[in-house]
Amino acid sequence: MEEQQPYVSPDVSEDVDTLEDSGCTLVLWNDDVHTFDYVIKALVDICRHTVEQAEQCAILVHCHGKCAIKHGSYGDLLPMHQALLDKQLTSEIQE
Repeated sequence: MEEQQPYVSPDVSEDVDTLEDSGCTLVLWNDDVHTFDYVIKALVDICRHTVEQAEQCAILVHCHGKCAIKHGSYGDLLPMHQALLDKQLTSEIQE
């Protein structure tokens, strides 16, 4: 019977860089101006949420003042952040 060698993981430095790059969060803040329907439609259109996800995020924003609506790399989140700002919704990217 042949002896099995222990598993040695490959160099993961590239994976670590990728994980660090995807460590950002897009946060939506509450306001007293926009309706639930407006926010839900924006989250569906911009962030590609399902209607159910968008509804849950809108409720969390309303109740808690903010909600993490998307995770990913800064580069992936930046266009969504800008699109939300263009719709007069307050958002920020947190690292």
